[in-house]
Amino acid sequence: MPEYTIFTNSRPVPANPAADEPLPQGVKILIAGGFGTGKTTLVSAISEIVPFHTEENLTRSSIGVDDTAGVDAKTSTTVAMDFGRIALRRGLDLFLFGTPGQDRFWFMWDELAAGALCAVVLADTRRLAASFAAIDYFEQRGLPFVVAVNTFDGARPYDAGTVRRALDLDPHVPVFHCDARRRESVKTLLVRSVEYVLEQEACRAGAAGSGPY
Repeated sequence: MPEYTIFTNSRPVPANPAADEPLPQGVKILIAGGFGTGKTTLVSAISEIVPFHTEENLTRSSIGVDDTAGVDAKTSTTVAMDFGRIALRRGLDLFLFGTPGQDRFWFMWDELAAGALCAVVLADTRRLAASFAAIDYFEQRGLPFVVAVNTFDGARPYDAGTVRRALDLDPHVPVFHCDARRRESVKTLLVRSVEYVLEQEACRAGAAGSGPY
């Protein structure tokens, strides 16, 4: 039987693509944390597509509702989610979903968390308490997460051990430092986050395989 070549938008496509070519895989990662910790900035810095944001201006109605202490210059807030995408390597795309930071939008979190591989909890050392709620959320639901200390200008630097103790993290939860404004810094963070989850899965699989049967 003769082989044919089909054309899409004037570009030839082989009639018989290689059978061993892996299908692209998508991995969902949540970018979480308190109000003003840099979630929208991180998604914008790394996304290879035009990121989708649901930003709204802060108004007088948010006075007494949104805690802007330490982020007085912030004029907008995420009311639903941020979304971006990056190809981490050939055949593996990361889909990033940034969560809203305020308590009044937490009804979105369960929907966003569905099907996620893991979460990145951004932390600001000037306002560590802002990230407690996100950490509690993922601990209660058993979703793997890492903590990323966002290196804000003027923030006092702390080592990972100090941050771990301040946030009362379990020993196995990694603590990284990241500049959410810089693409390479964010990419390194995401790679290490995926590696952490894969290592955890491998350990669990190994433990299950070493049982008495």
